[in-house]
Amino acid sequence: MMSLWLLAGAVSLPALAHGQINQPKPNQGAPSKLPDASQRQPQQQGAVVADPQGDAPIVPDATFEKEVPQLSSDPNAPLEPIEDFAAPATVAPASAAQPSVAGDTVAAQVAQDGELAKPLAPLSSFNVEPVEIAGVEDAPASEIRYETRIEGLDAIGLTDRFNALSALKDDKDAPNAVIVAARAREDEELAKRLMRAIGYYDGTATSTIEPLKDQQGRVRAIVTAIPGAQYKLGSITVRAEPTVPQGLIERELPLKVGEPIDAERIQGAEANVSLKLPQQGYAFAEVGQRDILLDDATHLGDYTLPVTTGPRGSFGRIVTKGDPVFETDHIEVLRRYRPGELYDARKVDDLRQALVATSLFQSVAVEPQRTGRAGPDGTEDVDLLITQNKGPARTLAGQIGYGTGEGFTLQGSWTHRNLFPPEGALIASGIAGTQQQGLGVTFRRSNAGKRDRTVSATVSANRQNYDAYEAFTGTLAGRISYDSTPIWQKKWTYFYGFELVGTNEDVYDFSLSDRVRRTYFIGALPAYLGYDSSDDLLNPTKGFRVKLNLSPEASMNRGTRPYVRGMLEGTAYYPVTSSIVIAGRARVGAIGGIARDDLAPSRRYYAGGGGSVRGFGFQELGPKTEEPNPKFDPDDPETKEPRTIFRPVGGRSFNEFAIEARYRFGNFGIVPFLDAGQVYDSTLPKGSDLRFGAGIGGRFYTNFGPMRIDVATPIARKPGESKIALYLSIGQAF
Repeated sequence: MMSLWLLAGAVSLPALAHGQINQPKPNQGAPSKLPDASQRQPQQQGAVVADPQGDAPIVPDATFEKEVPQLSSDPNAPLEPIEDFAAPATVAPASAAQPSVAGDTVAAQVAQDGELAKPLAPLSSFNVEPVEIAGVEDAPASEIRYETRIEGLDAIGLTDRFNALSALKDDKDAPNAVIVAARAREDEELAKRLMRAIGYYDGTATSTIEPLKDQQGRVRAIVTAIPGAQYKLGSITVRAEPTVPQGLIERELPLKVGEPIDAERIQGAEANVSLKLPQQGYAFAEVGQRDILLDDATHLGDYTLPVTTGPRGSFGRIVTKGDPVFETDHIEVLRRYRPGELYDARKVDDLRQALVATSLFQSVAVEPQRTGRAGPDGTEDVDLLITQNKGPARTLAGQIGYGTGEGFTLQGSWTHRNLFPPEGALIASGIAGTQQQGLGVTFRRSNAGKRDRTVSATVSANRQNYDAYEAFTGTLAGRISYDSTPIWQKKWTYFYGFELVGTNEDVYDFSLSDRVRRTYFIGALPAYLGYDSSDDLLNPTKGFRVKLNLSPEASMNRGTRPYVRGMLEGTAYYPVTSSIVIAGRARVGAIGGIARDDLAPSRRYYAGGGGSVRGFGFQELGPKTEEPNPKFDPDDPETKEPRTIFRPVGGRSFNEFAIEARYRFGNFGIVPFLDAGQVYDSTLPKGSDLRFGAGIGGRFYTNFGPMRIDVATPIARKPGESKIALYLSIGQAF
């Protein structure tokens, strides 16, 4: 029996320190005997001592034997008194009264040698260029090419995982055979670790390197694994306090007796316990260190898991600290639970995400806290401690786009998201384009009295100058909405509100066969309902969306005329492969209760452009008027301007269809597409006389959405229509 505590370690042996002592040799002419300890002078550390005798012995053998005192042959005789020993005689050098030592001898030699007495030359004066020998070239480093064979792992399904991590498989050549052998040894250990991870604890692995026959410089590395028997779970024991309901931990631990002891599966089962217990009241549950006792005779393992559950809790109070952005009363608007409700970690995460979605925090944390207070049904109150760290509340944003017939469009905004706390934002926006200019101010209150509810009011002034009309418009609007955001995408969204519009526009009067300017006052009650099952707000790859717009309106111009505008749109996304998505769209619209010519041109339906039927210019499809071209000069025979021009009139109904294949590779994509659509004067779309446009687009994917460029052309182009249409924007076409 062995207890499974897999520890990895390395034994480190301390290196032995070696010291080398260089003894100086006596100068020539000095006595051939070593001075005793009292006569030797300490040698300076790091000194270099010359050896004039070379390899000759320091003291000849005969002299050494003569100078050694005679010892008694009786080993049992007492030691002689130390005072009877005579100190060895010391011969002083002829040139000095002091005892001679090696250092003095070296100094004397240096003084006699003129070259040694000279100062050292500076390092900068040395020539460090390598010596080149004619006719000799450096031989290139030889490499060993090798191939790899893995045996024994296929039967237990580990070959692919081994190949992904193998040191041998990572390369096909090495500087020498030692490196190949080292990689093979690494792969031996890798094979053992992989086998143990799925229960083969008796598994072994060996490696061999063999040369390939008749292939110079090529070898084969063979790693052979012998898995042995697979160990399985013999028993499962959970050590924990009783839970409510009984057996909660065992139910959330998806392991069964008889299953292989698979490390990934066991870790996943334990992680499931750590996840599910806090979702069912146990906010402070902790999973301890497992123990598996293996029996090498039966190949079974007894699994034991200790779990500390802590008290079963219910939601208590909200407590805040740090740099406050919101008071507790507004945070309580964001929560989706009631005090006293059983603690659920998912609702804690939901509250944290709602706080992050306000974009007012640099950082925010939500942590459960024990209180010791009794809660309902035998639980303990769990308070939520919210640590707030205020972030910047002001934002500058901009967007640029281009479309044929629409020109360049540059939009910018300045936002203070908490000018009127809590979450009362002031937004100043502007648009500057070749055919559109405007300014607007918006007040917006997010989470207004209810989670995810937004109340907004807008005042704006705009000028639009298109082929269909030129309009100077002022708008006062308000709405209550439930919207998706890039952080918080919702299934259902809606809005309802009001619009008061005053607009002065030029319109073609068919009774006068001329363009005139008229002023319209419009009141509207727009409403919207949407359902979104797609997987991403800006770049969906699967799912579908449905949108319905309905707006009862009244137009006051030469009388009051009520009518209703409606539009229905559906989009769908189907992933063919991991890199190809087929996307489709269908959209229809209708206006009932009013004649087309009594509608303000800006309230009619149009088609054509980057967000409509690509291949055609902005608002280019539908009924048109044939009018004199003001740029045509009949007195200029070289003028290239046409005598007449066609201008869109707009209609009371339309339909649009689009399909595209989105192929993505890395951060780039190619999108071929086919669009179709038409605008009609009738109340309901007819479905006839559809016009088609085809093209191809490019995508550059960023962390905030794809950058889009589309180029398209009309199919069966008519006079006056665009030959090529170009569209630049952020986000997919639909």
